[in-house]
Amino acid sequence: MGENKVMEKNLRVAYGAALLELARADRNIVALDADLCSSTQSVQIENNLPGQYFEMGIGEANMVCAAAGLALCGKTPFVHTFAVFVTGRPFDQIRQGICLPNLNVKIIGSSAGLSDFGDGATHQSFEDVAIMRVLPNMTVFSPLDAVEVPKALRAAVAIRGPVYIRLNRNDVPILTDESTPFEPGKPLVLAEGGDVALCATGLMVDMALKARELLKAEGIAARVVNFSTIKPLDAEAVASALSGVHALVTAEEHSVIGGLAAAIAESTASTPLPAKRIGIADRYGQSAHSYEQLLEHYGLTPEHIATAAREILSRHGK
Repeated sequence: MGENKVMEKNLRVAYGAALLELARADRNIVALDADLCSSTQSVQIENNLPGQYFEMGIGEANMVCAAAGLALCGKTPFVHTFAVFVTGRPFDQIRQGICLPNLNVKIIGSSAGLSDFGDGATHQSFEDVAIMRVLPNMTVFSPLDAVEVPKALRAAVAIRGPVYIRLNRNDVPILTDESTPFEPGKPLVLAEGGDVALCATGLMVDMALKARELLKAEGIAARVVNFSTIKPLDAEAVASALSGVHALVTAEEHSVIGGLAAAIAESTASTPLPAKRIGIADRYGQSAHSYEQLLEHYGLTPEHIATAAREILSRHGK
């Protein structure tokens, strides 16, 4: 490993270890899976705490209904499958059976965004945040690295109600440490700059930090703001994180419709800033030989973020 190489770790592996630790400490925590436990890493509960594990087969709607029943019995259920399946197939059950009665169920969407690069459009989820964010009582987390994942889980357990956690499939850079704050609802400034704010979530935080370096070489000072919570957002905290910049660029591995860009626009509607969106246009995914190929194809790169920052600043005379 090179001296300057950023360490990477798989979010799913970090998730499985964190869930097992929490479940050992609290026997009311149970895991349900829809036939993908090795991929989602709920297999850690199956292997080590089999009495707290339920294999539901490829029956996502039934899994969500069973989780609702377990929550009514005082359990804290974590339901697992790929993000595209856990938010789409059982939407009615999540809406009617979990969010409407505000039950204490945690929904884990694995392999989100383009991260399941080999399986193509049917397995890639660009709309999961929008689907979950629109539901009353739902909290939405999108941790950026393997250090934030356990913090997001602990925060989810502390919330007495529905939580959706979005997880990448692949190894991603570790950009935070144990001392880095994780406060639900509050964005966190990771790097200062007064010209433009690069507001990102998940893997795109790493891309934003790299874009900042490209812009710095041109004399543009970019602030990087991590949004590990997408719903709810603390409006005052968002305003503070964006204070003083001339414009902002949002970056997300999600549709440009209904995700982080929409959440920030809604939060700042009374004092809007010029903005550009980096995300996936109104389209479906496709398979590729590598994750990096898809990120480039869909414009989710530091270069695209930097270009967007230059354009928005130039357009507004900055």
